[in-house]
Amino acid sequence: MKTISRYTIVLILIAFAALSCKKSLDSSLNVVPQNELTDASVWATSETADIFLNNIYGSLFDGNNCWDIMDNWTDISMDGLAWPTSKTSTVMYHTYNAVNSFEMRTGYTDQTTLPFEWAHQYSYIRECNIFITGVNNNAANFPADWKAKRLAEARFLRAFFYHNLWIAYGGVPILTEALNLTSQGDSIFHPRNTSDETYQFIVNELAAIVKDLPLPSATDYGRITKGTALTLKGYVELYNKDYINAAADNKAVMDLGVYSLYPNYQDLFLPAGITNNEGIFFRQYLPGALGGRESLRGPCFANNGTEVCWGGVNPSQQLVDNYAMANGKPITDPTSGYNPQDPYKNRENRFYQSIVQDGAIFGTDTLYTRIGINSPNELDVNERNDASNTGYMLRKGISPTNIGSPNWSNATSSQNYYYFRYAEVLLNYAEAKIESGAIDQSVYDAIDQVRARSGLPTVEASYGTGLSQSTMRNVVRREREIELAFENKRWWDLIRWKTAETIINKPVLAIKITIDPTSGKLVYTTVNAYNGARAFDPSKNYLFPIWQTIIDQNSKITQNPGY
Repeated sequence: MKTISRYTIVLILIAFAALSCKKSLDSSLNVVPQNELTDASVWATSETADIFLNNIYGSLFDGNNCWDIMDNWTDISMDGLAWPTSKTSTVMYHTYNAVNSFEMRTGYTDQTTLPFEWAHQYSYIRECNIFITGVNNNAANFPADWKAKRLAEARFLRAFFYHNLWIAYGGVPILTEALNLTSQGDSIFHPRNTSDETYQFIVNELAAIVKDLPLPSATDYGRITKGTALTLKGYVELYNKDYINAAADNKAVMDLGVYSLYPNYQDLFLPAGITNNEGIFFRQYLPGALGGRESLRGPCFANNGTEVCWGGVNPSQQLVDNYAMANGKPITDPTSGYNPQDPYKNRENRFYQSIVQDGAIFGTDTLYTRIGINSPNELDVNERNDASNTGYMLRKGISPTNIGSPNWSNATSSQNYYYFRYAEVLLNYAEAKIESGAIDQSVYDAIDQVRARSGLPTVEASYGTGLSQSTMRNVVRREREIELAFENKRWWDLIRWKTAETIINKPVLAIKITIDPTSGKLVYTTVNAYNGARAFDPSKNYLFPIWQTIIDQNSKITQNPGY
């Protein structure tokens, strides 16, 4: 989610360049630096103020230019490259602390950032505070309806950045004005608020702005709306185990009547699905430019064996095993029809729409991970190159027509990067109702909508009737794992469920496919992926450490336990 239209990323950059000058630009340019813009130039009109707010939209996490996604920290995938920190040591073994680095490399400039990194989030929060103050102090310059809506957008963005900090660190300092060390001195340094205080600030802000936000419209496609605020509020409540309010707010999103599931799950994450009624909060990319998904995450070798991607996401055997059969039953059900020596036959649609497995067609190629046929994509258990360490490659969000040198060199992907979409709202609602002990037909209906989009039978047809709370909990958690795979959701689910040490502290599994020399049949054997061990310490790793440089700057900040 970025701006007013689908083409806004470049438009924002061009427009903002007219008002600001980066240090790297030639100093001879006669442009006022951003930090020296006067009230007269920024807050004079809604058009110039919009440029400032649009720049804050541009600070949202650039998920399409990140190859080492947070799902690689969990049980469902791993990075295929040898060097990323999630794989080589720091995150996989959870050896990060207050002084070492566990950043996620993103994009082509090797910039390091995380979607919750402390200093960046507070810089964005400061920009929100500047905008809110600037608009309020110059209210006479703006139409009343514009002022109400844009202030609500800025407050949402601020709440979203606080949510990023809260789920990562717990309580953080709540700042609602732009602080200035030069003029205010040490008074700018604040201690951490408690986790409960931070949570309450977020939900109170979101509750306050809902009335000032519009429903989605074609003219404002991509901006924050009423549904965006309700969705974040419902998610934060779910994260905090406030299940009754979480159910109510997710239901309120459903009752708006403006969101629906995009008919084709696979196309939703491709250029064909850029405009849809499922996206609630997302970052947009200029069609044909600025996104690098295909060269970062997809199959490493395609186009007749050419290396077209770094292979940053390798789905795990654990994830593959959790895709249902086409009849909706899990493969562990003896009546499902699953054959471990023909494991990819009759699986649910989301498997074929998300995963490239041995013998699958990708674009015009048939890709093989089996051993012994000289395939460049052969299972890479010895880290010989960037081929998959698990025997699986990513299809979800990877356009076969956009692979190769154009994307590798110029980042030509245009898919949306979703922070929230309607399918998650349905699952959030169902989970909140299940956990509050209020399982009724609406819970089944919500889950069944997600399943039906992918051609699966109903929950009751697949699992039986009269299901217990424990069984329904497993059902909705499995649906989240499958439906939201590779969308940077899995880590936070394991954290909020307090199941991380149970699920993460196991080797990542791969599939080794060999050819029986006598029969010529394929033999499927589950093995450990290269460097597939994980380590999660429940005494401390449910929160991240605050970097020591932050504490050195502000002695009132206390470190999280265990670091």
